[in-house]
Amino acid sequence: MMPHEDMKRPLIQDGGRRGGSRHLEASVSDPGTPVVGILGTGDFSRSLARRLVASGYQVVVGSRTPKRSMALFPEEAEVTSQMEAASQADLIFVALFPEHYSTLAGLKVALAGRTLVDVSNGAHVRNDGPSHAEQLAALFPESSVVKGFNTISAWTLQMGPRDGSRQVLLCGDSGKAKDAVAQLCRSMGFVPVDAGLLSSSLGVENLPLFLFPQWRAPALCTLALFVAFYLYNFLRDVLHPYVVEGKSAFYRLPIDTVNVTLPTVALTTLALVYVPGLLAAFFQLSWGTKYRRFPGWLDRWLTRRKQFGLCSFLCAVLHAIYSLCLPLMRSARYKLLNAAFKQVKQGVEDSWVDEEVWRMELYLSVGIMALGLLSLLAVASLPSVANVLNWREFSFIQSRLGYAALVMATLHTLLYGWDRAFDPGHYHFNLPPTFVLALPLPCGVLLGRLALTLPCVSRRLCRIRRGWEKSCHIRFALAETDGCGGRSMEDVSNV
Repeated sequence: MMPHEDMKRPLIQDGGRRGGSRHLEASVSDPGTPVVGILGTGDFSRSLARRLVASGYQVVVGSRTPKRSMALFPEEAEVTSQMEAASQADLIFVALFPEHYSTLAGLKVALAGRTLVDVSNGAHVRNDGPSHAEQLAALFPESSVVKGFNTISAWTLQMGPRDGSRQVLLCGDSGKAKDAVAQLCRSMGFVPVDAGLLSSSLGVENLPLFLFPQWRAPALCTLALFVAFYLYNFLRDVLHPYVVEGKSAFYRLPIDTVNVTLPTVALTTLALVYVPGLLAAFFQLSWGTKYRRFPGWLDRWLTRRKQFGLCSFLCAVLHAIYSLCLPLMRSARYKLLNAAFKQVKQGVEDSWVDEEVWRMELYLSVGIMALGLLSLLAVASLPSVANVLNWREFSFIQSRLGYAALVMATLHTLLYGWDRAFDPGHYHFNLPPTFVLALPLPCGVLLGRLALTLPCVSRRLCRIRRGWEKSCHIRFALAETDGCGGRSMEDVSNV
């Protein structure tokens, strides 16, 4: 395996020498260096050859037209015919499109007993087999086929594992072949992950084809909430003055209306992070056991809480940026001048209102704290940060501080509304202000969380999560040092 410092070196660049025959024996000084073969001369093959050479391997590339392909590879690699490449290496990468596998039929004898690494991907997601790796195994029954490196891009191979995903998923029926490929992965600076038998390769082949599968529902939900609240604010704040008073307020659409909509969406999506955990806890309390599957929709919701939280963080950051831009608006300057002119005309020397000052000061302060907590949650969700936290630390940040962020965001909204929820003048078209619509869900979540902290509820939930079942009449007691009396709040917060 190469030293870690060597992996930071740039990959070998093409030399100036072109043309002529390059032989493996002349390019490598150490005859004991392992020989790795590559069948194919595409972009992935070239990047793979460069990474293998930089990792200290002898590389032999099999091509149907070796003279034409020779200039594309590093000088340390031998470019020869496919038959010669198959004969020289014990481990061979098959870097061809699956539809071209049949062209290798003439190499069946030469490839017998060797390890073949299938790096292909499909053009679309497939739910039915056989996978490309299984097709390759059927063509070469005497070879050991391993599926791997298909989730690694040519760019990652060329620039090094520090600039891309380090994990390489491996599937295969031969443990010896998988071990050999895993050792090669480590030598190249990647982390091999055993993904099972070759029958699991179809799922591995589909992985690079998915487009943010975990983000689809949260992103669509966030977009739908934004559109709905934006249209609601348009009716109240733009269309109402135009219909009732004949005033044009359409200038508010680009910034004002967006800025009123964003915090509503941020608070709602943040509440949606904690709703599934509460539902799961209440389901377990109702069933009296943890050994029962949640409904499918709740399972999917639980796995997407991180995405909902990041959507909430995005809306909150955009709201902060839009709010900072409000004084720069030309309309805001005109309104300020008009207010000052009216004050002078009316002879008002002091327009200070203590209630409004306190409301705004508290409103801004709580909003800043809520954004700060959301920022901490977003940073802690990064894999590079989460990987250095133990489970208790991660749970404390995502649950305790998460609920603290929800409390602050809800308080921020309440301070913004103040007493306007009870003022009939703010009910345009008999529609309540937007903040009134945003409050029920987070308030319900906080009340549900408060209900789970009641001793009678939290103790029962703690026992259920330690294996107690309502249907089993077994006497159950928690250890004094690890009982719910000292850890009930933590156990409840992990939902």
